[in-house]
Amino acid sequence: MVGPARKREVVAHVCQRLKASERRACRTLGQARSSQRYRTKPREDDARLTAAIRRIAMRETRAGYRGVRRHLVREGWDVNLKRVHRIWKKEGLRVPPKARKKRRLGNSENGTQRLQAERINQVWSYDFVFDQTESGGRLKWLPVLDEYSRECLSLEVERSMTSGDVIGILDELVAQRGAPEFIRSDNGPEFVAKAVKDWITEKGFKTLFIKPGSPWQNCYSESFNARFRDEFLNVESFSSLLEAKVLGEEHRDKYNHRRPHSSLGDLTPVEFAVAYLNPPGCSQAPSASDEFQSHSRLPEPGNNPRASALAKSLPISNRDARKPPSLKTNKPKNQPQLS
Repeated sequence: MVGPARKREVVAHVCQRLKASERRACRTLGQARSSQRYRTKPREDDARLTAAIRRIAMRETRAGYRGVRRHLVREGWDVNLKRVHRIWKKEGLRVPPKARKKRRLGNSENGTQRLQAERINQVWSYDFVFDQTESGGRLKWLPVLDEYSRECLSLEVERSMTSGDVIGILDELVAQRGAPEFIRSDNGPEFVAKAVKDWITEKGFKTLFIKPGSPWQNCYSESFNARFRDEFLNVESFSSLLEAKVLGEEHRDKYNHRRPHSSLGDLTPVEFAVAYLNPPGCSQAPSASDEFQSHSRLPEPGNNPRASALAKSLPISNRDARKPPSLKTNKPKNQPQLS
């Protein structure tokens, strides 16, 4: 089916090329004359909204019109998705490619489909991402995620990383946040090294190694790595390792504090964690400035305006403040569960 706007163009073309009357062209093409003569009446705030959409689209180059609307709502705009989509198409803005189809449930006991995080700091996951500098030098990134809050706990980069480097990164995180119950990864040599497994056992948590050749079983790390490459590595050019470290930390701060997630009710990971630690109506809940910042890699509020704003975060609406959806596991019988 062709929409009214497209039919208007066809009727005008027929009238011009065939010298036919508008009445006859509309009757032949099935277009109502009232629709043919209709002219849209732009709203008074269309210009401001268009400018805001273009500004966000230039800043968040891979957001898409749905992501742009989430940012608009966070900025205070009362606008629905259809209006944003109309302006998005009118301005000729680029829509990201469709997501790849999901793989079916694997048979690994340690995959995310069967063993899911049910609270903050219960399951971490990590995996390597590779890139290079302008001179062709290797860059090896190691993001560490909290699977429940989606927070990027660490984003380190070096020319190369060994099992000793992995232990150093995890040791720093455990000192700041406490040890998780589990840590999920693939079977890379840096993760299955005896030194790493011994250190993890010493700290009192367990490893969850996914089935070889089944990256979808570590879906949170794979999803982050895909967005990380799409929104950062494919956009930035690094002249040195130091520049990669600085820009990487800026991206981690943006990802945790300013990038809303649809899976978290359009909250950022930090906002979601604060709401989780401070449930509405619970007078005994720990404060965000005390408990959350004690285990989060955030600068002190006095030195960081964003952290100060976080400690005084605005009340969350009833829709967003409700208890997060229960991450129930879909476990077959006789499968191990998280203790």
